Amino acid sequence: MKNYNFLFFILLGISLTNCGNTKKGENSIFTFDNSNYKQHYVAGDALSLGILNPNSKEIDSIIYYVNDKKVGTKKGNAKLDFKLNNLKLGYQYLKALVYFGGDNSEATARIEIVSNVTPKLLNYKIINTFPHDTASFTEGFEFHNDTLCESTGLKGKSYFRKYDYKTGKIFKQINLDSMYFGEGITFINGKLFQLTWQEKTGFIYDAKTMKLEKKFTYDKDIEGWGMTNDGKYIYQTDKTEKIWKMDPETQKMIDYINVYSGDSKIKAINELEWINGKIYTNVWTKDAIAVVNPTTGAVEGILNMSGLRKFMKDITQDDVLNGIAYNPKTKTIFVTGKNWSKMFEITVSE
Repeated sequence: MKNYNFLFFILLGISLTNCGNTKKGENSIFTFDNSNYKQHYVAGDALSLGILNPNSKEIDSIIYYVNDKKVGTKKGNAKLDFKLNNLKLGYQYLKALVYFGGDNSEATARIEIVSNVTPKLLNYKIINTFPHDTASFTEGFEFHNDTLCESTGLKGKSYFRKYDYKTGKIFKQINLDSMYFGEGITFINGKLFQLTWQEKTGFIYDAKTMKLEKKFTYDKDIEGWGMTNDGKYIYQTDKTEKIWKMDPETQKMIDYINVYSGDSKIKAINELEWINGKIYTNVWTKDAIAVVNPTTGAVEGILNMSGLRKFMKDITQDDVLNGIAYNPKTKTIFVTGKNWSKMFEITVSE
């Protein structure tokens, strides 16, 4: 990796994780032979699947699984070479079902696939600066029909607002019930979707009238954080390294990716924005934006936004960067933070 990759670790608060840890199946008399396993793998690597037989059992056959999907069968105690293709970044769970003497036993293990992409350090240029309501605990930030929309958090202070970003004039505001802590928003298919934090409840409004049409319950046991969409599917975060993919028609989670920068997962990814086929995401408590490949989860670029703080003498370190809104009309990006006094219109380049 290049020298400036050390900066990525500082900016994103990446935590290194162990991998290649073998987990024995309960009461298993076999274990995976992980003597040649690497700490990390990347897509395209080959993995030799085999088991240790310390009690010298006469093995009839072995069925090998990766993430509970059967990948091959071998007679006796033969190994299986498996190519690590078309798998998500993150942990891969291995299983061997061993048949011997009319009985069977399982061996389990896991490995970790990481990104082989070295993120680019991106630059930004401030085009304009506008005032931002310091009472806004920003959670969601998005343009809709040339109008800036924002959702905020904190119980009793959560709302959704459409407003003129140049003057601060509010066109429409919907306050959430005090039992809810508001989170991310996104517009899709003529609807506005809004998340809540730990209440596991989402709201669907008519995008024109802002009339509430439906409440829905998350179909996974997760928190609600950031939201964006690609025109067909919704993507949302849950405080971990995952970005979930939701069908807006059913509100069901149909897939997810794990976000990795190099060989480290990025946890606590927050507000999201879909920009030119990539997902831009804030990282909780970090003055940085990661540019993520939505198919693989690999971080392809990093924006160090710490320089914005010098323009605001009235915020603290607790007032974190959170809010990314792409304006397709101007092809510029608006960024702000929780309780920030300013929002910044920027362009991004390598």
